[in-house]
Amino acid sequence: MMNSLLFINACVRKESRTKMLADRLLSKLDNDYDEVCLDKLEFPTVNEDYLRKRDSLIANKDFDAPMFGMARQFAEAKTIIIAAPFWDLSFPARLKQYLEIINVVGITFIYSDEGVPIGLCNAKKLYYVTTAGGDYVPFDFGYGYVKALAQGYYGINEVELIQAKGLDIYGADVNEILGNVEKDILRMEG
Repeated sequence: MMNSLLFINACVRKESRTKMLADRLLSKLDNDYDEVCLDKLEFPTVNEDYLRKRDSLIANKDFDAPMFGMARQFAEAKTIIIAAPFWDLSFPARLKQYLEIINVVGITFIYSDEGVPIGLCNAKKLYYVTTAGGDYVPFDFGYGYVKALAQGYYGINEVELIQAKGLDIYGADVNEILGNVEKDILRMEG
């Protein structure tokens, strides 16, 4: 049986500061959770053969097919946490691969007759946890992208950013920055 909390771990480093903050949030929420560790997954190559197979399964409404397992898991979760460090104006590539795999018409969303996406996901809230070495963290490229998918496709209206930035700037007090974010997490409603 699936837990109601889904933790999508896009952290790569063993001593990930992003994972540390996500662990604090997981502890705060105090729920059992299912973890999808993206670094341990082998993603299929999204090529014409893959798309043909996927499209055929969707057309036949065969949503129980194994290739849709992660999409079903995502759609069924009640709360979702995504932990992804801010890399190169975005997030690690494996998170993009994961999002491509779970974007399935008929599982995570459908289209209205006018072509507007209608979310099918059960989650009421998605937390996006990230850290950045610098202070230049444009909204649109990492968190903003995930927020747009959550709200515009999946039907998850409540999306919250938990962020620590400036961690690698010369002279930065990393412990203080992370500590302040941890305090914010502990004060959150949840």
